[in-house]
Amino acid sequence: MVLIAGVDESGRGPVIGPLVLAGAMMDEKDLPKLEKLGVRDSKLLTPKKREQLFPKIQKLCKYKIIIVEPKEIDDAVQSQELNLNWLEAHKSVEILKELKPDKAILDCPSPNIAAYANYLKNKLQDSSIEVICEHKADVNHRIVGAASILAKVTRDRIIEDIKKKYGNCGPGYMANEVTQKFLQENWEKHPEIFRKSWISWKNHKDEKEQKKLGVFD
Repeated sequence: MVLIAGVDESGRGPVIGPLVLAGAMMDEKDLPKLEKLGVRDSKLLTPKKREQLFPKIQKLCKYKIIIVEPKEIDDAVQSQELNLNWLEAHKSVEILKELKPDKAILDCPSPNIAAYANYLKNKLQDSSIEVICEHKADVNHRIVGAASILAKVTRDRIIEDIKKKYGNCGPGYMANEVTQKFLQENWEKHPEIFRKSWISWKNHKDEKEQKKLGVFD
């Protein structure tokens, strides 16, 4: 038996809501079951299909999901030691330490695959796990696709909860007009849902401070 795990994330870029990382693991010989289910990279599936696959993947795989709240993201981005990539590596290590696969395939967030892989392996400190970091691993490996579905559905559900509690914030990405409007109207009201280290949030804060200074000109 060779246990193979895939690790992927959802929500690196948005100004609203958490980053979610997920790991999915199964015996390598059972991988065809994922193909049979229609598991692919979450971005290639409709929301309805992802929701349908979510419980099936949970049943087939051992899995671990980690939710990283905006404050922890801000702390990492603003610290001297960390950045978003290294934070993702730390959370991936947490997942792998719990799942204990023989082989792990990770979707690499960094343009420098070798540097990211080395950082992750140093944090993992377990040479018994074969670690493979790739770009587009979620497209190329169904086990990583399974992890991407777990992460994406989890984040989408959290965004739906945010909408119910705070109003329609859109998907949380600044390319979306609903998100832009929500940020403009609410950036000071609900600090717990915003990433304050993001330039889009900081611009609103800077604009307010500029207006305050203008009063004394």
